[in-house]
Amino acid sequence: MNTQIKTLTVKLSDAEIARNAKLEHVRDLRDAGHPALHFRFAKNRTRGSWYLLNKRKWHRIGGFPDLNTKQVIAALPAVRLRVAADSAASVSGWVTVGELLDWFGDRMAKSRALSDKRRAAGKSAISCQLKPRLDDLLLRDVSAQTLDKLLMWPAQAELSLSYVQQLYRLLAVAFRQARKLDLIPVNPMAEMKFVNFTTARILPKPARLRDVQLQDLVRLLAERFDSAPGDAMLALMMLCHGTRIGETRQSRWADIALPEREWFIPAEHTKTKTELRVPLTDQVCSLLQLYRTRQNAQGYEGPLLFPSRRGKALSDNQASAVFTRLGQGAWTSHDLRKVARTAWTDLGVDGHIGEMLLNHSLGKIASTYINTQAKEQRRLALVKWHNWLDERGFKAIHAQTGVRYEDSQNLVDALNGGACEAEPQFVKGEV
Repeated sequence: MNTQIKTLTVKLSDAEIARNAKLEHVRDLRDAGHPALHFRFAKNRTRGSWYLLNKRKWHRIGGFPDLNTKQVIAALPAVRLRVAADSAASVSGWVTVGELLDWFGDRMAKSRALSDKRRAAGKSAISCQLKPRLDDLLLRDVSAQTLDKLLMWPAQAELSLSYVQQLYRLLAVAFRQARKLDLIPVNPMAEMKFVNFTTARILPKPARLRDVQLQDLVRLLAERFDSAPGDAMLALMMLCHGTRIGETRQSRWADIALPEREWFIPAEHTKTKTELRVPLTDQVCSLLQLYRTRQNAQGYEGPLLFPSRRGKALSDNQASAVFTRLGQGAWTSHDLRKVARTAWTDLGVDGHIGEMLLNHSLGKIASTYINTQAKEQRRLALVKWHNWLDERGFKAIHAQTGVRYEDSQNLVDALNGGACEAEPQFVKGEV
C-alpha cells in the first residue's frame, strides 16, 4: 500500500475530515469546490488548521474543530477580500464574533489603563452576556438585523436598558479597536447607533436617600462611629465630599494635609484619571483628628485611613460590604454621592462647582479652572454643606475632639501649633 504523505482533493465536510483522520499518510485535504481552501491535520489527528492559499502564500484562517467546515466556507468570501486587499498584512483568522470577543477580553484583562473593577465588569459582560448570544455569529453576518435578533431585543427583555446599552458600547469598542489595528477588513458597527435599536429613554435610577432622611442617617453613623469607626468614617467622608467609593477607600494619611486644609486624591485612584484636591472644612479636620485617635486606640498606626485586616486598603468588595452593613439594602454608597449633589443644588451651589466637587470630566478648560479660580468656591460650598449637616447631627460626631475653631485662620494656627500635623502621629488615648 502507498503510504506516501499526500494531499487529497475532496468535497470538504466535518465527516470527510473525520474519515481521513484515520489515514496517517494523508496530511492535507483540498476542497474540490474551493481549490484555494486547504485543511491540514495536526499531530493530534482530531484537530487541524484551515488555510487559504493565495499567490503561493499560506494564510491561516483558524483551527478545527473550533471552526467547522460550514463556518469556514461561509466566511471564505470575507477572508478572500481581506487577503486581496492587503496580501502583505497578517490575517487574524477570525471567523466568528466569539473569536473577536476573546481577543478583546484578553486585551482588557491586561490593560493598565483600566481599574480592577472595570476589568472585572468587562470580563463578566463578555463571558456571561455577549459570548453566549453572539459566540457563533459569523463576522460577515454582523448587521443591525442580526444584532437586534440575537442580542439587543432578547437582552432588553431580561436586563435593564442601561446595562443593555453598556453591552452595546462594549461590543462597539471591540469592533472599533479591531478595525483600528487592521485585524478585520471592515467595522460592521461603524454606522450603528444605540438609538437604532430602541427609542425608550434610559431614566436615571431614583435616589434612595433624600435630604429629609439625613438626620436619621447621621444619627446611625454617630452610633457606628463608636462601635465600628472605620465603617462610619468611610460613609462620612463620602457624604461630606461626594467622593466615589474607590477614591475614598484607598485614602492615605499622607494625602491628608491638615495645615493646608486639603485632601489629595491621586489620579490613579479616580475614575476620570485626573487628580482631585478636596478642600477640608473645620468640621472634617476635627473629624479626622478624632478618627486617627480612634485608630491609634485600636492599635493601628499605619498609613491608611481604611485598612483591611491584611494591612492593605479595603478592596472594592470589602468597601461594598461596609455599605451592605450600613444600608441594609435600603441605600448604597452611590446614594450618598447622589444626595450630596442634590443637596448642593438646593443650597444654591453653582452647578459647575458641584460637578467639580464630584470630579466629573469637564474638559481641559474646566480642569484648569478647577486648579485655580474655583478652589475657594469649592471650599465655601463644602462649608455651607457641612454647616447644614451640623444642624442634623453631624456636629455631635466631630465635636467630640473638644477643638473649636472660630474661623479658618484659627484652625491653621491650631494645626501649626500642634493640634494636628500634616502627617498625623497621634499617641494612643490622645484627644
